[in-house]
Amino acid sequence: MKIISAEEVHEALKYPDFVNILKEAYSGSYTMPQRKVFLLEEGSHDAFALLPSWNDNVIGVKSFTYFPHNEDPYKSLYSKILLFDRKHGEPLALVDGTSVTFFRTAGVSALSSQFLSRENSENFLLLGTGNLARFLIRAHASVRPLKKILIWGRTKANAQAVVDDMQKELPEIEFVVADNIQTACGQADIVVAATGSPDILVQGDWIKEGTHTDFIGNHHADKRECDTALVVKSKVYLDTYVNCFNEAGEVLLPIEEGVFKKEDIKGELAELCMAKVKGRENDSEITLFKSVGSALSDLVGANHAFQSLSKSQKFSKKIK
Repeated sequence: MKIISAEEVHEALKYPDFVNILKEAYSGSYTMPQRKVFLLEEGSHDAFALLPSWNDNVIGVKSFTYFPHNEDPYKSLYSKILLFDRKHGEPLALVDGTSVTFFRTAGVSALSSQFLSRENSENFLLLGTGNLARFLIRAHASVRPLKKILIWGRTKANAQAVVDDMQKELPEIEFVVADNIQTACGQADIVVAATGSPDILVQGDWIKEGTHTDFIGNHHADKRECDTALVVKSKVYLDTYVNCFNEAGEVLLPIEEGVFKKEDIKGELAELCMAKVKGRENDSEITLFKSVGSALSDLVGANHAFQSLSKSQKFSKKIK
């Protein structure tokens, strides 16, 4: 069984190729039970989670721990993905899950944008400056002709650091720190929020016609990154019904308020990929995609890294 490091994952996964690989996987046959998140102690935020899935080729389970109050030298999140051969059940690889999570989260965001944003979208607003920010920029820039990217963060210095890094990496795009979310929303063709904020950041009145919005950061049923007004005025899509109906306050709270119904949701990502539902149909409608993460995308990312490295025989370690 191979051990695949974060560095090897970075070597194997590239945009936009990985976006296309995700689309193919979501268009095919797979099984994905609801993910399980366990609080380790009552009153504590420390958690352990399991995300299983399988398709015709491989079986996988991602496990991660989340200890938000950890201090150096410990990280707040540790994650590994274990892969098994689908035909015989043989263990294949233990893959760094944190790096795969970054790649697949941004990849799914860009994939949904291919269906839901305008093809000529040029202005992109990103709320959030964490580790995921740079992956989101790379993924979206690989699928849309972006000319200007605005970055907002609670700490301006962090936003400036993202701008400085990405301006060097993608010199053909203009990068700017956004001082005001409302003003920036009015300029954006695509708005992506990846903050984990417990408070509403984006209001429906700020979003202009034709905008695609994407909310990634919140995984709690009683919290959200956007208000009810935006959900009501948008065509709403989910990464998965099974997980979002358990964890996504962006849709669960408007349902609780009685102004939105589960039946109002237009579809999930697999249905878009299989053309079972329509995505954007004109340039004036507002679209909203809510993602809490799915085990299939973890499986696809880990397996692609394993297959790529198997061909090149560049594995650094293995377990006998």
